[in-house]
Amino acid sequence: MASHFDLEEQEQLDQLKHFWNTWGTLITSVLVVIFLGLAGWNGYQYWQKRQAVQAAALEHAVDVALAGKDQARADQAFAELKSKFGGTVQATQTGLLVAKAAVDAGKFDDARAALAWVAETGDEGYKAIAKIRLSTVLEQQKQFDEGLKALEGSMPESFSGLQADRRGDLYAALGKPQEAVAQYQIAYKALDKDLDYRHLIEFKLNALGATPATVAQAKTTPSEN
Repeated sequence: MASHFDLEEQEQLDQLKHFWNTWGTLITSVLVVIFLGLAGWNGYQYWQKRQAVQAAALEHAVDVALAGKDQARADQAFAELKSKFGGTVQATQTGLLVAKAAVDAGKFDDARAALAWVAETGDEGYKAIAKIRLSTVLEQQKQFDEGLKALEGSMPESFSGLQADRRGDLYAALGKPQEAVAQYQIAYKALDKDLDYRHLIEFKLNALGATPATVAQAKTTPSEN
């Protein structure tokens, strides 16, 4: 009986050896790849967190410097943030912050530079915000055609109304009322009807002798019995 079990165990060992000789190298290679992948992913996660922490520290430094009217320190921290962590959310947020501070100080060229950088490097949402604000700065500088160029290209749908509104303002400033009305109509239709800002678009249309298209259509459509 004992010899029977010995034979079975020997057969199992032989099968295991054969299996390992056949597939052992492949299994080992797969395990190595998996472990290396996990190590790499953990390393990447650590690197991302480290990047975010350092970027947040520089963002805070810029904020503090601007609050303290220390422009030189703010410029230095922002320059370091752009060069080392330009791809982070903190960098794009800081770019918008720097631009706002520059506008408040009447330094429109500095605001343009910061907004142009965000418009090039931020994600789609931040790019849209930067382009819209950049068009406003250019309007302040009486560079209306440049303002229209800043608004070129597609934006996320949630920004389409603001994009059209800004185009309308620039066309109005250029003395092109028909083009301005067309853009304001687009903006009026795109903006949510519950937004107070929509009333401002209607006011702009009225100032140009026009009426929002949706309202005009409602007035001319016969009521159903």
